Order: sequence, then C-alpha cells, then structure tokens
Amino acid sequence: MNARVKSIMPGSPAAKTRIVPGDILRKINGNTICDVLDYDYHSYDSELLLDLLSPDGKIKLIEVRKPESTDLGLEFDSYLMDKERHCANKCIFCFIDQLPGGMRETLYYKDDDVRLSFLQGNYITLTNLSRRDIERIIKLRISPINVSVHTLDPDLRSLMLGTTRGGRGIKVLRALARAGITLNCQIVCCPGINDGRELSKTIEEFIKLGPAIKSVSIVPVGLTKHRKGLMELCAFDKDLAMQTVIQVDHYGTVCQERHAQKRGSRVFFCADELYMMAGLMIPPDEFYEDYPQLENGVGMMRLFITEFENALRLRTKDVIKGVKKDELSRSKYTIITGVLAYPYIKKLFNTIIKKYDTISGEVYAVRNVFFGESVTVSGLITGRDIVAQLKGKDLGDNLLIPQNMLRHGEEVFLDDLTVTDVSRELGVPVRIVKPDGADLLNAILEQ
Repeated sequence: MNARVKSIMPGSPAAKTRIVPGDILRKINGNTICDVLDYDYHSYDSELLLDLLSPDGKIKLIEVRKPESTDLGLEFDSYLMDKERHCANKCIFCFIDQLPGGMRETLYYKDDDVRLSFLQGNYITLTNLSRRDIERIIKLRISPINVSVHTLDPDLRSLMLGTTRGGRGIKVLRALARAGITLNCQIVCCPGINDGRELSKTIEEFIKLGPAIKSVSIVPVGLTKHRKGLMELCAFDKDLAMQTVIQVDHYGTVCQERHAQKRGSRVFFCADELYMMAGLMIPPDEFYEDYPQLENGVGMMRLFITEFENALRLRTKDVIKGVKKDELSRSKYTIITGVLAYPYIKKLFNTIIKKYDTISGEVYAVRNVFFGESVTVSGLITGRDIVAQLKGKDLGDNLLIPQNMLRHGEEVFLDDLTVTDVSRELGVPVRIVKPDGADLLNAILEQ
C-alpha cells in the first residue's frame, strides 16, 4: 500500500483539515484503503471519517463534510496507491516480445492490472486475480473492464497466453458477466489458431454470456521482423481478411436483430485493419454505434473521415475564415501516413485539392523498415523511416504527421527521434495532426 499523502489540492475539502503531506491514509469510514479503487469508492459519500497515520507515528481521526461525489483533494505518492501488477503471461502474439533490443526501457514493460483497465482502458487477461480481487470488483461494481480473451476454449487460451492459468481467466470472465460487470473484450486473431471455425465458436459463446458483453473487437495479429525464438505465426492476407470481415459482420447483424428490443447492438466489430487489408469500404458512421472500442482501432478511420467531411461542409464554398477562395496563398503540403491508411487519406486530400485550387501536395505511405514491412499501421512508424524515405523530396511548405506516431504527450517517435530532429533533417516545418479529421482540414486550410 502506498497511501502516503504527497500534496493537498488548494481549495479542496482536504485543504480545510489538519491533513498534511506525509500522512498515510489507512481507513475511510472504517474501510481499509488498499489502493486508488478503495479510495475513490469510499470517499464518494458526503460525510467521511478519515483514519490517518502521521509522520511521527500518531493516529489522526479527521471528519470531513463535502458535497457527495466531490473529490477529497488528496494526491498520493503513486497514482495507484499500490504497486502496478505486471503481466506474467507469455502470449504467442505479444507485440512487446517482438520489439528489437536497445529501445527505451519503458517500451518493454507489460502491465496486466485490473485497476488500469477500469481507470485507463487497458486490456487485461484476468489470469492474475485473486478471489479477493474478484469479490471486490463485484462489490464495488468496477465496470467496465477491458479483457483480452482471444478464445473461450480453456486449453486453446492457455496455449495462446502461454500459461496454464489461461483457462482460469475464462472462469473469472464468466463470473464477472454473471454478476453484471460490463465487459469490453478483444480477440487477437491468429490465422490457423483461433480464426475460422474456432472464431465462430468463440463468438457464439460470447453471445450466450448475454448483455454484460458490451462489445468484442476482432483484431488481426501484428507481426514484426523481430520474432527470433518465438512461435511461428502466419499473417493475414487479403482473402483471409475478407473472409473474417464477412464472418464477423454476419454475427454482428444476427446479434443486432436478435436483441433489437433489448439493446440492438452489433456487439462484434472488426478492427479497421481488416477492412483495409481486404480493400473494403469502411462501414458508415452509424455502424459503429457509440464507438465502444475506438482506442482499439475499431471505427477510428470512419470517425476521422466523418469529422473531416462534417468540417468541410461547415465551411462556405468560397470563404475560409473570412478569406475568399481566390485570395488564399498558394501552399504545398506533404502528408505522411501508414501503408494501410494511405488510400483513405489520399482520397481526403484530393477532395481538398479539387475544391481549393491554391492547395497542392502529396500523400506518402511510409514503409515500416524498422519493425518490418508487414507492419502497416501509422502508429508504429519511426522517425528514421520517415527521414530515410522522404530525404531529398520536394516536401513543399509543411509536412503533416499524425499524432499517433508520437509518444503520448510528447513530440518523440518510437525510435527516440524528435519532431525537431525530423524537421531539421528534411528541411521543412512539421505540423502534428490530432486524431481528428477536422484538424487535418484545419492544418491545410488555415494558412
């Protein structure tokens, strides 16, 4: 437990008490506080009795009155108020195991913490939960939880997760579903292992679990060239991607129609990658309902296109921010993206060029030499690959790069090159485009 108070937010309920940095929070209303979930749950009420241990070893009992649900205002030494739980599995498809050596240490860390699943949307396997953990999830109604399932066959799941505890995780999943805990699930689909007939069996078992299963994404396995010593796996090709999309969409339609009066959800969704691999149109906006697994790559491209088209419609034909179309300065842009997204981004850029003849430029699909060319998503492109493939080209006035190429909250690529490094090497200003189609439009038109 690490419930030591680091600081108190000014103006908060705690700021009006005798709590000071260094105090250790032990209990709230008689309930032991082990981590952030206990803290959030038990500090919700309007009348609280806090039991703290001061730095000099004295016990402090402090009463707090506040509006219900208002944050106490305590900040602790660690976000979880406890040690983070790491992953003890050895998944046959684990992307982290496929990273080359010599990258920054944080990239090799694997978490498998139910608290981070609830608080940050991380996917977990349920293989490291104790009976107390399960009982607390149900008691505190910790929901939704995101689970990497892959298959509901115990033996096959144990094989895929590289642990004998894979089957036990399925029992935990069923127990949580019976208790009404909302679950978003993920299937990393590996050709020849859990696709085809096995995938159908998994989907049918999910349907039996009922409304607790809010959504299930089917994601193609990602394979890098750095797989020495790992189990041999096959990549998706166009035909298998097409077959999988048809298979999953069939179950989604059946599920939607069967439960129309209850919730009317498709439940089962293919990741965008599968549609792109198959050369298919991305489904319309309404297909993705409330986008339950956007961060897992389900509907991300459709939402981006929709945002772009809506933003374009809001602009008048001849005026951009008060500037007439024929008064716009001529500008040339270069947009970079991954191989899979290229035709979709190219189409959006062509729309702008067609409407505004002062705009010109090119879209480039950057091949992933660093991880291997079978990796085709934009989020795994490195700075060195960008520089190597664009060096010496006429990149115009600005280079636009998607934000998902960079470390969260920073301007650093996976290989530790910075945006400034890339700009200097290529001799062109670089603008970061947010994962929002409107921001792409604004980056080009708001000169």
